[in-house]
Amino acid sequence: MSTMPSSHSHSFDADRHARWEEQERAAEAAGAARDIADVPAVEVIASACIHLMSAAAVKLGLGEEESAEDLTDLDEARKLINSLAGLVTAAAPEISDSHARPIRDGLRSLQLRFREISVIPDAPGKGPGEKFTGPVI
Repeated sequence: MSTMPSSHSHSFDADRHARWEEQERAAEAAGAARDIADVPAVEVIASACIHLMSAAAVKLGLGEEESAEDLTDLDEARKLINSLAGLVTAAAPEISDSHARPIRDGLRSLQLRFREISVIPDAPGKGPGEKFTGPVI
């Protein structure tokens, strides 16, 4: 009787494990697709807008932590606000005024905050998102 432990492994075990992992990933992807299929488009659009608004607020120094102002990045905020303005302007006819209005209000607040903290002010109509919303004063 041998007392030496068996140290060899079977390659089919690794192959089987890889197949199981791939099947599990495929099942998760299918589940996610089913989940997103159940979500109305207006909720997907509103969720995207909220993510853009939240990210822009952080880049404008409006985060909740004490050092929130240290995270201010106007270049990044401009990109996020432009994207939000384009999305809400394009989506407004599709999502109804009752959904678009609070998003537009949040967008306007972000645009005003940007104008307030910008060292070099943009000309009226040239601020972030203003090509979509018109001048914010």
